[in-house]
Amino acid sequence: MNYAKKSLGQNFLTDKNIIRKIVNLTDIKNKNIIEIGPGKGALTKEILAKKPKSLILIEKDTKLAFNLRKKYLDNKLVKIYNEDILKFELEKKAKTINKIFGNLPYNISSQILVKILKFKKWPPNFDDLIFMFQKELAERIISRFPSKKYGRLSILSGFRLKIINKFFISPNCFSPKPKVNSMIIHFQSRKNSQYNIKNINSLEKITNILFSNKRKMINKNIKKILTQEKIKILNLKTNLRPTDLSPETYYKITEFFEKN
Repeated sequence: MNYAKKSLGQNFLTDKNIIRKIVNLTDIKNKNIIEIGPGKGALTKEILAKKPKSLILIEKDTKLAFNLRKKYLDNKLVKIYNEDILKFELEKKAKTINKIFGNLPYNISSQILVKILKFKKWPPNFDDLIFMFQKELAERIISRFPSKKYGRLSILSGFRLKIINKFFISPNCFSPKPKVNSMIIHFQSRKNSQYNIKNINSLEKITNILFSNKRKMINKNIKKILTQEKIKILNLKTNLRPTDLSPETYYKITEFFEKN
């Protein structure tokens, strides 16, 4: 019997070729790995076949976590947490982690990504972040300026992460089949930035304020962030819409905002 909870956005990846393709994106041997949302453990099995140093599994579903514990009871490399990833102390556990994988629940995937983007220590210890998203969301994350999908998520993720690889996955690769296509994105952290932003929350706040009226000019909302003097110094055209400003402009605005 197929076990999948709609409330948890569960769609289990079953295509072995795709599973191998995901795991082969990075070198796993003798590395410390976290897998978010292992489900029935299809990806887990392939990760373990590559001989990691350790593997942490974070699974919210109690039944699935129980089955994974039972399956890997005698495997000392595997540690399983039956917890909600959004409440889990991920940054604390990731201090010694090299790679993070996740076939993410569609309904909270953007929240999981932002949780990682907001790590206090940056660059983090992990080298690779390999996540599966709904295609529509993935396109918003990877969108470049200027484009229709460009927005808050691409500005935030682009500041801290660079995209190494990406590919689409058909609904036929899952059980049950989702109604949408999926995309794998392989990220690596940006080690250095030319912009001196002290707190990622500041950038999140700026994008929240300016994108609150996405179709309107920024002339009113920018005054909630910067003084008229600083608007002039930045040479900001206030008759533009939020999507007309490049990521670099948002980073500069955030720098000026933090100097206040």
